[in-house]
Amino acid sequence: MSNSRSPSRGRLSRSAEFERVYRRGRSTANRHLVLYAFRDAGAEPSRGPRLGVSVSRRIGDAVERNRVKRLLREAFARAAGGLEGGQDLVIVARPSIAELAEHRGLAGVEEALTELIAKVGITGEPKPEPEP
Repeated sequence: MSNSRSPSRGRLSRSAEFERVYRRGRSTANRHLVLYAFRDAGAEPSRGPRLGVSVSRRIGDAVERNRVKRLLREAFARAAGGLEGGQDLVIVARPSIAELAEHRGLAGVEEALTELIAKVGITGEPKPEPEP
């Protein structure tokens, strides 16, 4: 029997997992989102990144919150291929995300998320070596 909340689905589900990312991870923000990223040293490098999404009631009613969560997960799925393995990420939606989702849809949400991923520096691209 398959558990829909298993780690293999690539999601953070327990509050302890969220807390670990909040407390020990790096964070960056823009007008629409806050991104927390934590590299789990105990995770296998082959394990893909896992995502947690936090969308408060300030965003809107349940229909709007669920739409925002769906768009965030879809934008993350598109970006996840370029991320380092073993990353745990939490995306916190700010109230302005509802307007962005309404006017620009998935493209706008994806742009906002991609900007934060680049800022926090968790892409799988090789990092430049510091000069001696």
